[in-house]
Amino acid sequence: MGDGPVDPRRRVPRTDTLLADPVLAAATATLGREQVKAIVSHAQGRARRGELNPDEVRDAAVAALPTPGPRVVLNATGVVLHTNLGRAPLSPAAVAAVVAAAGHTDVELDLATGRRARRGRGALDALRAAVPDAGAVHVVNNGAAALVLAATALAAGREIVVSRGELVEIGDGFRLPDLLESTGARLREVGTTNRTTLADYAAALGPQTGFVLKVHPSNFRVTGFTSAVGVRQLATLGVPVVADIGSGLLGADPLLPDEPDAASTLRAGAALVTASGDKLLGGPQAGLLLGDVEVIDRLRRHPLARALRVDKLTLAALGATLHQPDTPTRVALHADPGALRERVERLRDRLGVDGRKAEVVPAVAVVGGGGAPGVELGSWALSLPERYAAPLRVGDPPVLGRVVRGRLLLDLRCVPAAADEAIRAAVLRVPGDD
Repeated sequence: MGDGPVDPRRRVPRTDTLLADPVLAAATATLGREQVKAIVSHAQGRARRGELNPDEVRDAAVAALPTPGPRVVLNATGVVLHTNLGRAPLSPAAVAAVVAAAGHTDVELDLATGRRARRGRGALDALRAAVPDAGAVHVVNNGAAALVLAATALAAGREIVVSRGELVEIGDGFRLPDLLESTGARLREVGTTNRTTLADYAAALGPQTGFVLKVHPSNFRVTGFTSAVGVRQLATLGVPVVADIGSGLLGADPLLPDEPDAASTLRAGAALVTASGDKLLGGPQAGLLLGDVEVIDRLRRHPLARALRVDKLTLAALGATLHQPDTPTRVALHADPGALRERVERLRDRLGVDGRKAEVVPAVAVVGGGGAPGVELGSWALSLPERYAAPLRVGDPPVLGRVVRGRLLLDLRCVPAAADEAIRAAVLRVPGDD
């Protein structure tokens, strides 16, 4: 009489085997052996109840590990500044600066005198040096906070004159009018959605005017029968001009001719420029304020500035980013399409040796992050069947691409070349067709 079928439950991996897995073993250092063992036991139980195949137990246990923060992912979407992925990845120099700043630092101490010093002076000095046109600078915790501080300090109880065509929604349902009115300022809307003239602004000015606000529509474009007024013209009206340039571009970039930069905007006559640090600058989330000495001093001394101040880790990352501006964001934006194609072809060929069929296709990458709408970046992608999308997204590490017409495209523009092997390994972990 022959042997009967082997009970699948007998193929469930042993506890000691699973705990020796490199990922699970590393987790014990932070979570403790008992917690990791309980997670492993739960996954084994699911397999014994038939909810998992025995060969899925390890991956289920890894997926169930609690993480102290967001998981590191590989961004193969072709979106350089992906808001859902945290926008700009920090440079190695910025990461090292954050680690170094995690302990005790001289963030508010002058070591030479032993006395209290200006908070974050190193990062502020670096920002001031990067934009010499700014008389002074200040940093808060994000771009919206920069605008809120400006409105509170300069226009609370007064009017902010702004074009109707620039009353934008800044993301996640938050709208600029609501943000500004929450400060106690009143909005004086001028012009129409598609056309605003200098005369519209001039007619709205009066004793209650706090400042004129110019907002760059960084996440949309209005074309056709349109007109707008630039900072240089607004500066002739005799009232302060606050320009929210959004993306954090400090100097002009030929790749982004329609994206305003801080230096040019200040030279055009803006009293204050606000911007984000985690977009085109390629640094940490921060709100940058650059402008006239008197204006910056008013903002810095306002009580709200204390509530909006940045921590030492942000200051460390910002300073390192400004000292070494060749950030991952800049590298991705200016990546050579020919070099990208060669990387994708090598990846396809290696996968072919492994028995996985993939294609190399042209792709279009974008800036993202609410910056440079309409700018397209020629790129190349690895094309796989759509069924790869979900397993790669929940893998270790997660790999995110984009699905186009039933195919998963993995664009390597934002993937460091050193991570190409990780992409290959992740693809191979997805069960094949046979």
